[in-house]
Amino acid sequence: MAKKTIRTIPQQRTPMAVQDPKQRVGNFNEVALGYSVEDALNEAERCLMCPKEPCVQGCPVGIDIPGFIQKICDQDFRGAYDVLAEATLLPAICGRVCPQEDQCEKVCVVAEHLEPVAIGRLERFVGDMAVAEGWANTPDIDPNGYRIAVVGAGPAGIACAADMAKAGCEVTIFEALHRPGGVLTYGIPEFRLPNQFVDAEFQKVLELGVKLEANTLVGRLFTIEQLRDEMGFHAVFIGTGAGYPAFMGIPGESLNGVLSANEFLTRCNLMRAGDFPTKDTPLGLGRKVAVIGAGNTAMDAMRVSLRMGADEVHCVYRRTKAESPARVEELHHAHEEGIVFQWLTAPVEILGDEHNQVRGLRCIRMELGEPDASGRRRPVAIPDSDFEFECDTVIYAIGTNANPIIGQTSKLKLNKWGYIQADTDQCTSLAGVFAGGDIVTGSATVIQAMGAGRCAARNIKAYLGINDTVDMDISDADRSRIFGIDARQKKFTRVRLPGQEHSAGPA
Repeated sequence: MAKKTIRTIPQQRTPMAVQDPKQRVGNFNEVALGYSVEDALNEAERCLMCPKEPCVQGCPVGIDIPGFIQKICDQDFRGAYDVLAEATLLPAICGRVCPQEDQCEKVCVVAEHLEPVAIGRLERFVGDMAVAEGWANTPDIDPNGYRIAVVGAGPAGIACAADMAKAGCEVTIFEALHRPGGVLTYGIPEFRLPNQFVDAEFQKVLELGVKLEANTLVGRLFTIEQLRDEMGFHAVFIGTGAGYPAFMGIPGESLNGVLSANEFLTRCNLMRAGDFPTKDTPLGLGRKVAVIGAGNTAMDAMRVSLRMGADEVHCVYRRTKAESPARVEELHHAHEEGIVFQWLTAPVEILGDEHNQVRGLRCIRMELGEPDASGRRRPVAIPDSDFEFECDTVIYAIGTNANPIIGQTSKLKLNKWGYIQADTDQCTSLAGVFAGGDIVTGSATVIQAMGAGRCAARNIKAYLGINDTVDMDISDADRSRIFGIDARQKKFTRVRLPGQEHSAGPA
């Protein structure tokens, strides 16, 4: 086969079909419709199979991207899934919601001359086929007697739980809500991520023997220390995310009709407020909605508002479209659906009526000054540029903070923002307790949270002395062995004493 070059591959990125904007604002069906087999084969041919594989380095979980794309080229779709499954349990999810344009696709060699290979769309194609066909890779598992507690059934917790289960541990996930998935379930609307894919991907975790304890709020029913010391778990991983909403502290935030995006999306996505009164979750959304912020969560809140019946939805953001942290695709879809964008605009007061109900928003015009710590130009208020506009619902989507419950009820060391302090191995200040994802870093991506969960799993295995040569990252050719055992393990053995659990230590 002739070597592919930038001149011989398809020059145009393969488009993905989407629902018509006029139709989709009236339903919660998925907007992006996915690749056909023909589309996937055409896009896969655009990959140059670079020997240096910069895309792999750009992926937080190290997916063998050229490997799975080559399998697509060979029309070995099950083989493509097997390659993906070595690094991720959630290809159908990550293919939809991960910002590939800032990760693997950003460093794609093809992007130096053309649009990058649509890695996310190809991952979704394979993930969707796996769900449709019921594919799953469940390894033979040899139980080792260790018990692991995972707090939070979001992306970080799922990734950690799966790796620990594969290593032979008995894993229990404690989830505060009544359904698993974390932000995948409560935070992302079905028109971007249908629940059927979250449920199907999580089912693969349960098939590894992982137990789920839902409706269990750790920090209120029992503490992290009790999990470790009284309940018999040998290690604990905390992946609770950061779902505590942020506000601006301006007048009027206590008025009826002011919501956080987290509350709004949870009511709609998880608690089915759109089906009220058949579902017992009221919403009270007004006809004119203002959403403060311009990230992905803001886009979700605005687009859900339209589908919930709002006549007019405004995006209020103090910078310009160029500085918006939302994905380009999400901004494009929001524009198509009729969102009104008020760029370079900052709220200064939420206005109320005699019934303490929101009636409007007073704002001030902004201009961009010198770059701030984020690298973006700092917004500066323009004097005497105040104006008001009418709205009856205000939704805050300006970021989140760490939920304080676990920090308040344990002796875990926190940083100055209230997030759990963990080192690069995801170790916390408590022995045997690890943490990762948004509860450590603040708001990040699904794939970054998964990467943190997998990193924690590797280090939990090291902490417990579980043999896992796959994670030693050393080739057989370079590995020094004594009687077939890695030399670095020669001073360690596992022993079982009568009436005691497994332990590991120097022989």
